Amino acid sequence: MTSVAIFVDIQNVYYTVKESYRRNFDYNKFWAQATANRKVVKAFCYAIDRGDQKQREFQNILRAIGFEVKLKPFIQRSDGSAKGDWDVGIALDAIEYAEQADVIVLVSGDGDFDLLANKIRVKYAKRVEVYGVPQLTAASLINEASEFIAIDKTLLLS
Repeated sequence: MTSVAIFVDIQNVYYTVKESYRRNFDYNKFWAQATANRKVVKAFCYAIDRGDQKQREFQNILRAIGFEVKLKPFIQRSDGSAKGDWDVGIALDAIEYAEQADVIVLVSGDGDFDLLANKIRVKYAKRVEVYGVPQLTAASLINEASEFIAIDKTLLLS
């Protein structure tokens, strides 16, 4: 059976899906599609923790589906800007699990991950599936993926 490791950039998915469709991503439908006839080695969702109740409920839903939720604190800078980025953490985890899974699934449109996709495909000879909103996913990331899977209406909550 093909094994899979899944890495979901929650902030990227939330904002790109909202901007493009004004709806929410359906994590249950995604899980069913990405894991069909596959053994899940690991599945992570990466989020920024603002500490509110609605967010905790959402995180519990993700855990019930099968994801391990990794949280970083939300940091508000004195100049009013905010910090909360999981790019390095996602890259490190994906490299760590690249040897253990046949397929790496990355859910993000962030072009910063193009080097990661290339490294996993070339160095580890693994399949890299990228899920993203087509019009908001970096062309460089699409080009480095083994397969780009569009987040469209079929992967959204009704």
